[in-house]
Amino acid sequence: MLSFLPSVRLVILGLALGSLGACSSTPTDEPETPAEPLYLKASDLMDKGENKKAAKVFEDIERQHPYSPWAKRAQIMAAYAQYQALDYDDAIVTLNAFLQLHPGHKDVAYALYLRALCFYERIEDVRRDPTWAREALQALSDVITRFPDTPYAQDAHIKISLIHDHLAGAEMDVGRQYLKRSIYTAAILRFRHVVEEYPTTSHTPEALHRLVECDLALGLPREAQEAGAVLGHNFPGSDWYEDSYRLLTTKGLQPAAPSRDSWLSHLGL
Repeated sequence: MLSFLPSVRLVILGLALGSLGACSSTPTDEPETPAEPLYLKASDLMDKGENKKAAKVFEDIERQHPYSPWAKRAQIMAAYAQYQALDYDDAIVTLNAFLQLHPGHKDVAYALYLRALCFYERIEDVRRDPTWAREALQALSDVITRFPDTPYAQDAHIKISLIHDHLAGAEMDVGRQYLKRSIYTAAILRFRHVVEEYPTTSHTPEALHRLVECDLALGLPREAQEAGAVLGHNFPGSDWYEDSYRLLTTKGLQPAAPSRDSWLSHLGL
């Protein structure tokens, strides 16, 4: 978790523990606990690491005092406590409700960011299931689009880059398997996808080199020369370019700039 998340919590707590007065809004047969003591109790539970219990108490504030100024803050904090407890599904439900009910609230940016983290934290192995990665990408992109000048957007950019790297790595794994089995056309599709969709990731130099290998194996020297040229232009000092250059020259070829109608023409040359 980022270092500024706890500080956001402190800001929310600080605002909530100000001069707001507790109010009750709906009659009930059971005696209600004032909102402020409940909030303090939930905050204390979080400090002790009892996040699930804290989330329940924050939910009690919203239930018992739905029209109180404490209710909105309690809803955000309930989601944060659920996130801390790794109850990501519950946190998403809570945050979705908050965003729907309070679209103009000052903490919407934080709510969107926390929702994105609930998807991001569940990314494990994108090779087996990229679902959470794609959900996280969408949620993080929403943060950037709606609140571009916030710390949340800055971190969203970083996390998107990491997700792209994971997805590109998964494509590379599949492409290498096809290459080992000499299924060159299928391998090319995977490597091209990496170059086109994830050009700024750490996998791009290798993907371009693998394209050189596949194109030469298929008897497509011009395509191999173009991939080698793009690799040399964008990653001139890489080992992958040295390997591609050596491979081309052993065939009597040199890297050559892509033709205007080549799919590589917009990639650095």
